[in-house]
Amino acid sequence: MIRTASLALSIGARHAPGPPAVPLLGHLLEFNRERAGFLTNLAREYGDVAEFRLGLDRFFLLNHPDYIRDVLITHEPNFHKGKALTRAKRLMGEGLVTSEDALHLRQRRLMQPAFHRQRIAMYAHTMVERAARMANEWQDGAAVEMRQEMTRLTLGIVCKLLFNTEADGEAAEVGQAFSELMELTAFMLAPFSEYLEKLPLPQSIRFRRAKARLDGVVSRIIGERRRSGEDQGDLLSVLLAAEDHEGGTGRMADEQVRDELMTLLVAGHETLSNALPFTWYLLSQHPAIEARLHDEIDSVLRDRLPTIEDLPRLPYTEMVLAESMRVYPPVWFLGRRALQPYEVGGFTIPKGSFVVLSQWVTHHDPRYYPNPATFDPERWTPEARASRPKFAYFPFGAGVRGCIGESFGWTEGRLALAVLAQRWRMRLVPGHPVAIHAVSTLRPKYGVRMTVHRR
Repeated sequence: MIRTASLALSIGARHAPGPPAVPLLGHLLEFNRERAGFLTNLAREYGDVAEFRLGLDRFFLLNHPDYIRDVLITHEPNFHKGKALTRAKRLMGEGLVTSEDALHLRQRRLMQPAFHRQRIAMYAHTMVERAARMANEWQDGAAVEMRQEMTRLTLGIVCKLLFNTEADGEAAEVGQAFSELMELTAFMLAPFSEYLEKLPLPQSIRFRRAKARLDGVVSRIIGERRRSGEDQGDLLSVLLAAEDHEGGTGRMADEQVRDELMTLLVAGHETLSNALPFTWYLLSQHPAIEARLHDEIDSVLRDRLPTIEDLPRLPYTEMVLAESMRVYPPVWFLGRRALQPYEVGGFTIPKGSFVVLSQWVTHHDPRYYPNPATFDPERWTPEARASRPKFAYFPFGAGVRGCIGESFGWTEGRLALAVLAQRWRMRLVPGHPVAIHAVSTLRPKYGVRMTVHRR
């Protein structure tokens, strides 16, 4: 019988098991060599609560749905964000992803209207229009780097919805500076990067320049919109108009609006720009699944573009995306810092230690997903979903710190799949390697180079 976590420290709580650590470095070298593999092996060898060290910091991998639920929901007030997101404040400031406690609750309350069902329905038109534009641009038999293409698609969508800008002009400037910052993610999140950033290293110089450029463009857009007072129906208009009547703190300051826009830029494109390339790759390796997807899309849509009203009639499309994000979860881990000592599974996690919840590890646990490396959308029938613990799958997190844009992401992902698969069949370029690169998100290490073939 699995015991759920408890804040009450019981007599006899033990230190969690884990591999021997190297003095000072801990398991840093092993972890950096293959991060996802390291955590997978840790769970297999030491169970649902396992300790490891990165430098002098203690980390605890929790790999049971009950424990994941308790950290994210039941005992959420006992945890703050982990080290990676603390470092990410240098890009996103005190945005919704990085802020804590009262500020986070206030900002979530102010931003929630932007992600209501009616708003998502309004955004769907832009999602479809941008995907259709891309479908029209591809040439039969051409080779494309699919992660670059999906980044171009999702960044174009988020720029349009955030700023009401088109692919040229300000959106292109935002996209170029933002893409350069994303290339420097590994540097930004590395240990001691907050100190390295101040040195005249090539990465530090590129980071400062790209950040200053992006800050300048975003600040200019905010200033111009604030002066005009014009509601253009985009997310920036929602943020500028949002007012905290409940807390009595008024509207957001420009700096806070900037932080939220930067956060939405990151979160609004990064998940699907990684999930969709892996999805096209998986479909190319499983022609029977691909054929069933095409049959559903063709029978529902005929020759027209999808709308948000079509999504309930495209259940297999959703199953394909859900299974893709199980096999290759775009967010592959969540980190939390314990504010007080915490007991879980009979083991004590000391105050100030870090908890790791890994979608990669849990989504590949054979207790919940037999033959976990196999791509099988049938895992997402209503009956199969009901047979598993809820927190055996958490691609967008959960609770008050869960992704506010989860509905946005599911809508965009399904519509993009439907639009592009309606017109095109993708095939991996022979000999092109597909591997994971587990940094802040799970990315294809060598990209996903594919040829596109008109259906």
